[in-house]
Amino acid sequence: MTSPPTEISHSRVAATYKAREVEGVLDLYFYRPIGLRLAEFFEQLKMTPAAVTLLGGICGVVAGHLYYYRDLRINIVGMVLHVCANALDNADGQLARLTQKETRKGRVIDSVADHLVFASIYVHLTLRCFFEDPSPAIWLLALVAAISHALQGAAADYYRSTYLYFVANGRRIRIDSSSSVRLDYRRCNWRQGAWDKLLLALYLNFTRQQEVLAPHLKKLRETVSELFQGQLPAWLQARYRNLAGPMLKWWGLLMTNTRMLVLFALLIIGQPVYFFWFELVPLNLLFVYLIFREERMAESVQEVAQQWRDLA
Repeated sequence: MTSPPTEISHSRVAATYKAREVEGVLDLYFYRPIGLRLAEFFEQLKMTPAAVTLLGGICGVVAGHLYYYRDLRINIVGMVLHVCANALDNADGQLARLTQKETRKGRVIDSVADHLVFASIYVHLTLRCFFEDPSPAIWLLALVAAISHALQGAAADYYRSTYLYFVANGRRIRIDSSSSVRLDYRRCNWRQGAWDKLLLALYLNFTRQQEVLAPHLKKLRETVSELFQGQLPAWLQARYRNLAGPMLKWWGLLMTNTRMLVLFALLIIGQPVYFFWFELVPLNLLFVYLIFREERMAESVQEVAQQWRDLA
């Protein structure tokens, strides 16, 4: 007896997830199904994941520019482009997994595109707020909000990737340390590979941020790598899942979808300045709380792993 088409479709979409545990509700029921259709379309066109990333980045940068105008109709066009940018951001990763072309370089390019999109949004929102009320304070407010955004995104990516490494369906993904990226950066030559060296420089800064924000998690990964050589025992996977799993939904609030929905609401009511305050106050409070919880959890798991080593 053959499976219904809906089951086949759901199974095919699920095959392009990073893992269901780290996917948000909006991703699962909106972006991932659309992203799969786009990925299949781009696969037929022989487009690379990097080309899809570039297309999504262009949509996002233009969306940011359209948020500058105090005309809701223009803002709505920007919102549509913003949603398109997010759909393409999903599609590039799904295309990479579909065609088995996932690479570190692709992840770095994707991260750069995401930063350019939000740089465009922050700059244009700041200009809009400044011309409405020409106070120099708006530049400081926007800058601190943007830095907060970058740190929150780096930490959320780090913890979600580490969760995938430890427990998600037994899969393993590569999590680069700043030391390994630094070695690759030094080996790369500006004359022969300027683009690759630039990407490695950006990635090196990104990995440093993550490790500074989560020193106990870094130490846990190093200990586990030394002890188990990538072959994690079931008890360690289960322990990490039980401790870290409940926090994933909270990390999801620090990802793109939450900011996008709040921004849309603020644009509709004509108060985009509160987007910066949303970033600074509730998201930063959640960020600090999650870092505290995750670091305590990483420290406790490391102690158990060390006890196992002492008894072995």
